[in-house]
Amino acid sequence: MDAVTAVWREESARIVAGLARMLGDVGLAEEFAQDALVAALETWPRDGVPDRPGAWLTTAAKRRALDHLRRTRRHDQALRDLEPEHLGDRERPEQAEVGDDVLRLMFVSSHPVLPAEERTALTLRLLGGLTTAEIARAFLVREAVVAGRVARAKRTLAEEGVPFELPRGPELAVRLASVLEVIYLIFNEGYSATAGEDLMRPALALEALRLGRLLAGLAPGESEVHGLVALMEIQQSRADARTGPSGEPVQLHEQDRGRWNRELIASGFASMLRARAAGGGLGPYVLQAAIAVCHAQAAGAADTDWDQIAALYGALARLLPSPVVRLNQAVAVGMADGPEAGLALVDSLLSDPALRDYPPLSAVHGDLLARAGRDAEAGTAFERAAALTRNTAERAFLLTRAARHRTASSLARAARHRTTSFLARTAGVLDASPLGEAADRFLARTDLDAGTIRSYGQTLRRLRLDLGVATPLAEITPALVARVFAAAWSTAAPRTWNRHRAAVRSFSAWAGLADLSAELPRKHDDRRRRPAVADQTLAALWRHPSPRERALWRLVHESGAPAAAVLALDVEDLDLPARRAATITWGDGAAALLEELVAGRTCGPLFLADRRPAPARTPDPADLCPETGRGRLSYERAEYLFKRASGGYTLHQLAASARRSAPAPRTAAR
Repeated sequence: MDAVTAVWREESARIVAGLARMLGDVGLAEEFAQDALVAALETWPRDGVPDRPGAWLTTAAKRRALDHLRRTRRHDQALRDLEPEHLGDRERPEQAEVGDDVLRLMFVSSHPVLPAEERTALTLRLLGGLTTAEIARAFLVREAVVAGRVARAKRTLAEEGVPFELPRGPELAVRLASVLEVIYLIFNEGYSATAGEDLMRPALALEALRLGRLLAGLAPGESEVHGLVALMEIQQSRADARTGPSGEPVQLHEQDRGRWNRELIASGFASMLRARAAGGGLGPYVLQAAIAVCHAQAAGAADTDWDQIAALYGALARLLPSPVVRLNQAVAVGMADGPEAGLALVDSLLSDPALRDYPPLSAVHGDLLARAGRDAEAGTAFERAAALTRNTAERAFLLTRAARHRTASSLARAARHRTTSFLARTAGVLDASPLGEAADRFLARTDLDAGTIRSYGQTLRRLRLDLGVATPLAEITPALVARVFAAAWSTAAPRTWNRHRAAVRSFSAWAGLADLSAELPRKHDDRRRRPAVADQTLAALWRHPSPRERALWRLVHESGAPAAAVLALDVEDLDLPARRAATITWGDGAAALLEELVAGRTCGPLFLADRRPAPARTPDPADLCPETGRGRLSYERAEYLFKRASGGYTLHQLAASARRSAPAPRTAAR
């Protein structure tokens, strides 16, 4: 079994690539390759591993392809090429041809027509030789989710008629960027896991490095490919030094550089030289590799050339002006020119909706605030980063830092409030009370109905997350609240904006504070009927990476039912074969997605929230899934996600688009 797995991991990409060239269908190619693998699992334990196991698998897979071609009576030339009498000398094609096939497979599996999650899963499946179970374990998702991504990717490639060929001309740069993006996504998930117990998943990082080196060998003239390999090699060289004895993160400036892997660093330097030799302009991966080289060349943290790194990030920001690049630039500028200079750049990012819930933004903000001596604010920033991250080790590390800076600021805060009158304000809330405690008391009032509590709770949850639960009310200003609104609801409809604004005003009045909504202008609510969702927008929505969102949108669109009714559905309400639930019916698009969404669940809400509810916010039992512990997806959250994905359309407009596109009733034949 181990021998079969090892050979498959080494040979699968070449086998699938060769079959895909002959069949013109990636899905069929993998199916026949898998058939050969099953045959090996049955035969090799009994008869022994053949002398040329790769050739054995190739021949077995080709014979199955031959049978298929014969049955379908297609590709006569391929049939002649594959006749058994010709296989003797061609069990293993020429190396150049094999390399071209694997390169074609890389470009196809990473085609931009596929969402990032599907590109990643398909690449690991076809080129990494990983099973669905292995990919699911690596990304901490259910096996059914990975299987669905792979199946959808194959179906999309077939439906879009993506040819099994190398891109030419201007298309090459776009397609190569997509391949590199997939490989780097895999590496980053292994190097710094976004979720789970462990900080790193070494197997994923090493697989990405293997794929990068494979691509560099197949495309030796592409400087960006060598730049990516150099970047991954130098970053991976620090792996052993990135965690402490208990698995806790160790920051770059605190790492024991004696534990850095010098062989990988030397290999990264060599890859960087190959990137320079390949010529061409400095691309984003070459620039990032140059930054990694600066770190690797420094004998110690104090010797790091931060001026050079800041200059390189400046060049990268001009080439690739994304919020994440600008955040990294802020770190470098903060090290080169002082924390206040870095904070000036970070402040411009805090209201950027693209980074609103990005944990590294709050972590970087906390670092810079701590270096500037602003301990209380640093503690708040680290608490926010901890609340946003899904990685257990990272969360514990951030909470430790938050506690340290909270402690450092406690004496100063006590002195500041020593003379404060501790008499209750009009509602009995003290201006020295922490925001989290005050918000809980506000929402616990008996004069608020359930709908108002739910609405106010959404507003206050965002304020607590962004401003910090331990921040005293006296330190919260209208300017801080306005910054939260700019990041969270700047693109919201006027009605939503005004609802959150009203919640802030009500909370301010109850707490006896100056109006915290003073810098929030009321928006004019124009409720004129808006048009149905445009066809081109619908086409983009059906390619969205989230299966849950696609299933919800398809169901609303195909049924024309109100989104609230669709969100209220339970798994036990569904009659999947009949494609209906109560008065709601749906078509082919929703039917395919609902199978994956249910994924074996037998009861509970059909559409689930992203996370389990907090203990203090346990929903009604009818709105809680007994199998996953997650609550029902709220209408407000669903509306927000749809607006963000569709560019401002509402779920009501989505339902209207279904009614608009429904065919007219047929008249009886005469």
